[in-house]
Amino acid sequence: MAKILVNDGMHQAGIDMLKAAGHDVNTNNIPQADLMEKLQEYDAICVRSATKVRTDLIDNCPNLKIIGRGGVGLDNIDVDHAKSKGIKVLNTPAASSRSVAELAMGHLLSVARFINDANLNMPSKGATEFKSLKKSYSKGFELEGKKLGIVGFGRIGQETARVALGLGMEILAVDPYQDKVNISVGPKSLNLTTEITTVDMDTMLSNADAISLHIPNLGKPVLAAEEFAKMKDGAVLINASRGGTVDEDAMLAALNSGKLRAAGLDVFVGEPKPREDVLSHAHISSTPHIGASTVEAQIKIGQELAQQIIDNL
Repeated sequence: MAKILVNDGMHQAGIDMLKAAGHDVNTNNIPQADLMEKLQEYDAICVRSATKVRTDLIDNCPNLKIIGRGGVGLDNIDVDHAKSKGIKVLNTPAASSRSVAELAMGHLLSVARFINDANLNMPSKGATEFKSLKKSYSKGFELEGKKLGIVGFGRIGQETARVALGLGMEILAVDPYQDKVNISVGPKSLNLTTEITTVDMDTMLSNADAISLHIPNLGKPVLAAEEFAKMKDGAVLINASRGGTVDEDAMLAALNSGKLRAAGLDVFVGEPKPREDVLSHAHISSTPHIGASTVEAQIKIGQELAQQIIDNL
């Protein structure tokens, strides 16, 4: 039996699996300041994005065998140091792919038809300015036939492509580790597949009508002033990956000049306190980092992480 600390929450389905396997599971959150002392009692810790597992904490917990991350990104864990100490670092890259992809496409649909702005204005102005609102929202665009650039063609990028293909979009995928990818399209029962050949960044930037990011934080923006300058006029940016992957100053400049038509953002620099000028911008559709926050994703994340922990203990 192992002692497991679930510090940032896990769906009950995953907790039940760990307990059924005979493990002692503590789901009471231990504040970051107290982990240095109390984590020494545990064989494994499960975190999301709130708890940080850094070098000093790892060095102070010689009994630790597993660090489990419910989700994809490992930004809050010193992975290489943990592995050098023989500690397994686990995450759940497949569990939330569909949820993130659907949110990204939801933002694209929202800005394409001004849904985000209409939802803000209709309650206060709909009864008195109906005709003027209708006129201002009458220049939306259809997604069918448009080109969607996808930066990062891993599981989430590929899932985003599946949704976009279902809407009739063409895919321009960018990924230095992928040349060609076969993905399924539509319901699995139809057994339909298609092959997507990746392109270079400049080709994508100059041809994409919309661009969706699905990459980790690389330490510097992948889209900055130089990249925005290469985009088609009136392109749309969607970011449901990580804050910091986009230079927000350059993005705002592109929006204000009309280079960018709109942006849909689920992630921000400085979370949980994003910039107010980003949140209040008229051409930005925003959500508070909820890409993986669906009932289905949370169940899958809990079950996938629990199974990995059971297999590794």
